[in-house]
Amino acid sequence: MKANLVYITASSEKEALDIGKTLVSERLAASVNIINPVRSLYWWEGEIQDEQEVVIVVKTTAALVKKLTERVISIHSYICPCVISLPIEKGHPAFLDWIEAVTQ
Repeated sequence: MKANLVYITASSEKEALDIGKTLVSERLAASVNIINPVRSLYWWEGEIQDEQEVVIVVKTTAALVKKLTERVISIHSYICPCVISLPIEKGHPAFLDWIEAVTQ
């Protein structure tokens, strides 16, 4: 089993909670951490944007990343949401096993 961390940004704590609860309840994620607030600087529509956002850190399996990404896109308020997956190379074996056990 390969585990992944998925990094997502959201417009508000409410949106982050809604996304997180959806991913966990649908067993697409083993757990979600919400970090609020973060300050984001990025290019959008030809200008630098300076916004407050909320970060969602998701623990899931590599096999579920595509389905999880599609689900986030379907419920996210952004036109182009940030959904980035990073493989977990090493970690506490029992925790990694738990991720697999509680996801579909």
